[in-house]
Amino acid sequence: MRHFFQFCLIALFLWGVVSWVKGPSIRTAPGVLVPEEPVQGPCEPQVVAQVKDYTITAVATYLIRARVLHTKHYWVNGNDLVPYDVALGWGQMSDQSVLDHLEISQSNRFYFYQWQNVPPIPAREIGCHSSNNHLIAANSAVAHVISGLYPGEIVTMQGFLVNVTKPDGFHWDTSLSRTDTGNGACEVMYVTGVKAERPAVGL
Repeated sequence: MRHFFQFCLIALFLWGVVSWVKGPSIRTAPGVLVPEEPVQGPCEPQVVAQVKDYTITAVATYLIRARVLHTKHYWVNGNDLVPYDVALGWGQMSDQSVLDHLEISQSNRFYFYQWQNVPPIPAREIGCHSSNNHLIAANSAVAHVISGLYPGEIVTMQGFLVNVTKPDGFHWDTSLSRTDTGNGACEVMYVTGVKAERPAVGL
C-alpha cells in the first residue's frame, strides 16, 4: 500500500510537470488555418489489423489535416486499443476568432462544445467542420505522436476509417460522414501516418 501511494504521488507530480511545460492551448492570429476538407475515399472492406481480441476492418481511406481542438486520455472503455480521443477542427473551426467564443471538452468518448448567448458561427457549421476521433495507432511511432498532440497544433493524419469488433460482442463503427452529430458520429481511424506542426503564435 505504501508503494502504491508513492507511485500515485509520483504520477501526480509528473502530470503536473507535463501540464506546466505545455502551458495553455496554443493561440494563433485570427483567420482560418486549415481551409481544406478531410478527404475520404472508397475502400473494399478489409481487415487491416488484429490487436489483442480486436478485429480492425477498413471501410474507407482517410486523410485529414486539421487543428487540434482538444485531447482526452481514457483509462477505461476501450483504452487498450484507443487510449486517446482527439477533437479536430478545419475551415471555420480552425479560426482562433471562432474558437475564442466556444468552450470545448470531451467526456465518455464524446466531444462537446458550448457558447454563451449566440454561437460565433451557425451551430450546423460547427458540427460540419469539427469531429471527435477515436485514434488507433498502426505502430509505436504513430502512437508517440498521437500521445503528444496538443490543442492549437495542426495535425495531418492518413490511414483508414474502420469498424472494430471483438468476439464478446463489442463493436465500434466509424462515421462515414462529416455532417452527422450525436451518437455514432465519431470517426474511428486507423492511423498509418501522422505529422504534427506548431503554427505561428498570435497575440
